[in-house]
Amino acid sequence: MKIKADTGRCVGAGMCALTLPEVFDQSEDDGTVVVLETEPREDLRTLVNRAVQLCPSGALSVED
Repeated sequence: MKIKADTGRCVGAGMCALTLPEVFDQSEDDGTVVVLETEPREDLRTLVNRAVQLCPSGALSVED
């Protein structure tokens, strides 16, 4: 699993960071998503997918 983030689409809502702070954070400059772990552990798959679904701008995706 590999996380992709489109910072150009990100609106800085922070749902990803709230859902899974060990994988996602927000930039201090503009609040856009920062992916801390582009290839997180497999046991985090459910939470990663949840964070992707909660993203209001569709800036996150996952590749298997």
